[in-house]
Amino acid sequence: MTGVDADRIERAVRELLLAIGEDPERPGLERTPRRVAEAYADYFSGVGADPLVHLAETVASGDTAAGVPATSDAVVLRDLAFRSVCEHHLLPFIGTAHVAYLPGERLVGLGRIPAVIDTIASRPQLQERIAEEVADALVAGLDPRGVLVVIDAVHGCVTARGARQDRSSTVTIASRGELAEPAARAEIIALIGSGRGA
Repeated sequence: MTGVDADRIERAVRELLLAIGEDPERPGLERTPRRVAEAYADYFSGVGADPLVHLAETVASGDTAAGVPATSDAVVLRDLAFRSVCEHHLLPFIGTAHVAYLPGERLVGLGRIPAVIDTIASRPQLQERIAEEVADALVAGLDPRGVLVVIDAVHGCVTARGARQDRSSTVTIASRGELAEPAARAEIIALIGSGRGA
């Protein structure tokens, strides 16, 4: 495991189990501290990581020698699954991200955008911050004419505790450049929603 202090996490989990009145040595719990440390190494792999590394390799829009057509139209990726951990209660939230950008002079491989989202989501987070940070990363890495990020997620802190609203989800939006204009943003949001509920 890299990026986390696994031994320290294990000690903390043992203390947590003791604090709730459990026996960390009983069958079924004796390996829990190690399992939590392994899970946290995955959940928090984005702490200290730079999402812009995923946007370092781009191609020029209109590079006919490379077979890349020029485009002034939006590039839209829908239904990108992600998971994160809420920084308020350290409970998971799971959802989908929809990302659109209007290319400037550079395009990026489609697999790079989910990698940006994963890096940003893999740290203690707020859903609103994920949308903002993904939008900002795309602006910094691609210099597009516009960016729109829509995130729809279900939060453990809403479904499993407190109000226990197990059928609710939260939607957040971040927009930049030309896609911050209401008409352009509405067009992309309609495109994201097209074909759903059929």
